[in-house]
Amino acid sequence: MQITPTAQVSWPVATKKPERLTVHEDTRVDDYYWLNQRENPEIVDYLKADNEYYEKSTQHLDEVRENLYQEIVNRIPGNDSSVPHLSNGCWYQTVYTSGLEYEVYTRRCATLKSVIEGCTLNETILDVNELAKEKDYCAVGCVSVSPSNKLLAYSVDFVGRRIYTIYFKDLTTGVTLPYTLENCCGSFVWANDSRTLFYATRNTETLRSDRVFRYRLPEKQEKQEQSVEIYYELDETYSVQLSKTKSRKYILIHSIHTESTEVRYLDANNSFDDDDSLMNNEPVVFHSREKKLRYYLDHLGDHWYIRTDKDHPNRSIMKTKLDQTGKECWETVIPGRDQVFIEDIELFQDYLVLLEQSNATPHLRVISLSPSLDGESKPDYYIPFTEDARCLEFGDNKELNISKLRFTYESLKTPESTYDFDMATRTMTHLKTKEVVGGHNPDDYITQRVFFSARDSATLVPISLVYHKTTPINGTAPLLLYGYGSYGYSMSPHFDITRLSLLQRGFIYAIAHIRGGRELGEKWYENGKMLNKLNTFTDFIDAGQWLVNNGYTNSDRLFAYGGSAGGLLMGAVLNMAPNLWRGVVAAVPFVDVVTTMLDDSIPLTTFEYKEWGNPNESKYYHYMKSYSPYDNVEKQEYPAIFILTGFHDSQVQYWEPAKWVAKLRALKTDDNPLYFYTDMEAGHSGASGRFTRHKETAKIYTFFLDLAKKI
Repeated sequence: MQITPTAQVSWPVATKKPERLTVHEDTRVDDYYWLNQRENPEIVDYLKADNEYYEKSTQHLDEVRENLYQEIVNRIPGNDSSVPHLSNGCWYQTVYTSGLEYEVYTRRCATLKSVIEGCTLNETILDVNELAKEKDYCAVGCVSVSPSNKLLAYSVDFVGRRIYTIYFKDLTTGVTLPYTLENCCGSFVWANDSRTLFYATRNTETLRSDRVFRYRLPEKQEKQEQSVEIYYELDETYSVQLSKTKSRKYILIHSIHTESTEVRYLDANNSFDDDDSLMNNEPVVFHSREKKLRYYLDHLGDHWYIRTDKDHPNRSIMKTKLDQTGKECWETVIPGRDQVFIEDIELFQDYLVLLEQSNATPHLRVISLSPSLDGESKPDYYIPFTEDARCLEFGDNKELNISKLRFTYESLKTPESTYDFDMATRTMTHLKTKEVVGGHNPDDYITQRVFFSARDSATLVPISLVYHKTTPINGTAPLLLYGYGSYGYSMSPHFDITRLSLLQRGFIYAIAHIRGGRELGEKWYENGKMLNKLNTFTDFIDAGQWLVNNGYTNSDRLFAYGGSAGGLLMGAVLNMAPNLWRGVVAAVPFVDVVTTMLDDSIPLTTFEYKEWGNPNESKYYHYMKSYSPYDNVEKQEYPAIFILTGFHDSQVQYWEPAKWVAKLRALKTDDNPLYFYTDMEAGHSGASGRFTRHKETAKIYTFFLDLAKKI
């Protein structure tokens, strides 16, 4: 298809207003510091002008972009549903209807007793399409039915700042109740009386989750101010989260820091009447916080089960009696191992299942908690799988007294598939594979897991690859390399229905499992954070160079993509190795690292000192400055770049990419395109609808396909 480029238009130029920033006797001059004024109409107009520049500059691709969007959404089933899961006597399922953007939450009764208690067959409990009417953005955080099965609580964000409002609905009448809880985090927990809700709020300035409240649902309308504060996290480097044990016996308040945790618990069966004694309602500290001690709890019978790095950085599993919670009482159930990271556990009455990661590959390990007939322990075992480059996740396992494990399996070529595995008989039941409308044959694609030597020669870094079987591996194919490498997040090789649009046009897709994730354990994470952060960037550059050197692609057809902290990765490698890439996309990129981490009023800053370092200390300041993408833009040639952000982003403020774009345009010496697009109605995660969100995907893919001459 021959595309005629649009006549060249000029990008908007941000006014330079130099701001001198001096720390540790070092002065940085920031010409675009002023762009951080969210309410300034001049800045809003500037962002809209850049959107207009993108649209005018690429209008010759409008038809291609729209066709690509339609191609992507046409693969998504109009009518779809999740596999039903059992919880507290009801089967729950989310359903999508053709033409509608959002899910509908439904349930049906499992027993006659459920019907008597008010649960009707095939009942719609929440239609998110109704919530989203006349809204530009709608994201549901948590949907939770009370233990009585009669009340529904759900949280919704209508802006994209991840600040939620909690609503209540009477499921016996279908009526939404006339009271709400504002300025909340997305999650909350019911007490077992079905009248008491525990929820956490956000600090309005920093957006840190810092306070936990107890709210008693009133007989008549009651104000949120009558909630009782039960915990305030004073330490600004911690945030709080709420959960409930699988046994439904305890409510947990987690204080979370990058390198340590502390958990408080409450008996969920307590009576939380206002005239109860303070002691009855006071959260109990499980074990006091310690530096570099992380622990995560669940409960079974007369024991707490603990996943912790107490004895090994890759985590071990321990247990202790309910009244002996100090770490000196913890008994080892599964010891930690050097080559295996324990990502998560799932408890059942008779089984413990571990989700492990070793050599960048996930495994499911089943351990019996009940002895055999002769009193001996039953041997544990692994559920077998074939592909190394795979993704495994626990599914909805809400009940303790069953022997079936629900999990999902997918790979770069295999759509998400849901299974039940009977741990008693070791038999697998396939429940569903997500449909690709128009058909998809995994055998038409090839997946690979390869390792290359990083520049230190002592470190082997994994790469996962997928490509169509007709794609030549001779250096001529375009290749998109994805990376993240922060917060210990492992980049699982999952299936992406949109990615088929690239693979079917001859692209190779690759994930570089660089240091900063946990694909190879806790040490992999530690070697890519703080004063080791440069390893993340050099690993990604070395991955790209290895793919070129080994005939997968060439530098004129090598593309890179990352978002958020992965956008920081994109900014760093653009400065460090600009000539390696043909084009780079950075979504919601964290690029103004030094300035952001020096401003403790910005959301998440203090919480992340142990990820990036605290620049109020000289050694971290200078190290951070050495790689900060914004601070290291220089007069040199850069490849084609496309940068995207959301105006309401609470994780990475819109002004970081806006400043970065302005500085790049002022200094770069090439004629390659540099586009910047701000979604004025969205936040960190982009648009909220299941179809609408792919308008951004179509923009990104069109950028790559145009550069690769694959349109």
